Amino acid sequence: MLQRIQTVYMAIALLATGVLPFIFPLWKVDGKDVFFVAETIYVPLFGLSTALSVMAIISYAKRQNQFVMNRLNMILNLILLGLFVYRSLNLSGEAPVVSEKGIGMFLPIVAIVFLVLANKAIKKDEDLVKSADRLR
Repeated sequence: MLQRIQTVYMAIALLATGVLPFIFPLWKVDGKDVFFVAETIYVPLFGLSTALSVMAIISYAKRQNQFVMNRLNMILNLILLGLFVYRSLNLSGEAPVVSEKGIGMFLPIVAIVFLVLANKAIKKDEDLVKSADRLR
């Protein structure tokens, strides 16, 4: 069902990877905001993460598939976060160009947190269904 709490958590993760990267810059270079579309490596990763979130929300009848898709999405967001950390370590060493980190670099962390919460709620639902099946 779409009104379950894990759907809300997955929708927030969807917003964190699908909408907010267009609003919050990843970093600033010489006072100009750099969004994720400026780097070609980040576009497919954010797109795949968004697609996995949408597919997990749509497959609400299959809790195990949701659980697996959320796990894959967490791994993808960890890869994205690793790329951001690598970029930020290289970004801070630039002498002639003044650069600073943006809040958009923390969006994968937000997505991971809400995906973990969604997986906990899915596990709780699965345990409830299994306990109800034992009573029959």
